[in-house]
Amino acid sequence: MTVAGFSFIRNAVTYDYPIVEALRSILPICDYVVVAVGNSDDATLELVRQISPEKLRIIETVWNDSLRDGAVLADETNKAFEAIGNDADWCIYIQGDEVLPEWEHEKVINALKLWQNDANTEGVLFKYRHFYGSFDYVATSRKWYRNEIRIIKNDKKIRSYKDAQGFRKEGKKLKVRALDAYIHHYGWVRNPQAQQRKQVNMNKYWFTDDYVREKIDTVDTFDYGDIHSLERYELPHPLVMQTRIAAQNWQFSFDPTRRKPPLKERFSLFIQNLTGWRIGEYRNYIRID
Repeated sequence: MTVAGFSFIRNAVTYDYPIVEALRSILPICDYVVVAVGNSDDATLELVRQISPEKLRIIETVWNDSLRDGAVLADETNKAFEAIGNDADWCIYIQGDEVLPEWEHEKVINALKLWQNDANTEGVLFKYRHFYGSFDYVATSRKWYRNEIRIIKNDKKIRSYKDAQGFRKEGKKLKVRALDAYIHHYGWVRNPQAQQRKQVNMNKYWFTDDYVREKIDTVDTFDYGDIHSLERYELPHPLVMQTRIAAQNWQFSFDPTRRKPPLKERFSLFIQNLTGWRIGEYRNYIRID
């Protein structure tokens, strides 16, 4: 069984993406990893080159900055996926602010061996932990997706969908197996100044320049306090994240009594906690387990 990883990144240094940690988190279970490094204004290419020369396959790309609604993210994802050879059976996708914990590796490999020859299985679904504000809190409101596809069969009819949150095959949802394993999403944990720079930049891939200038690019520091549903995280973080966590140079604390979720949100969370069902949850996949 051959397993290939794939990812994309641009301006990782400027916007403080943990791309090194992301790639290192999947390298142990991949035979090789394709990284699409976009035209950057910083040392992103040099940063990626030094991670694992023997396993990384870098392709240099130019982003289509005219695309909106996040479509350029799917475009770059597809470029990396297309560069994976026919030798791979499975393809593990990791974004530049995600990490696959090392304690999930054995579980992943065992699952891929089990489902390798199952023609009905097109992808593997992971659970998510979305960290927010600091490495000590996980976001729990409805706005944060609970599951997403991060492993797909090496079928080039599969394409990244919309803003690269999931995948589809010829426009149809993938049939997936759910794995009891977590991806850690750290996209909302960085210095508040870097977070604001990232917000200004990323919103340009969804909205017009005028909108970003008037609605987003109005302050220098991101306000992490505008949140109402967080839980304290008491479990370990992946080993690849330890240096970054130790270097945290800002403070964030959350007071659950200061802001409460809207009534509709509280009702939905009550039902979810009682039954496990999230009302109206968007699912870009078909579970077959």
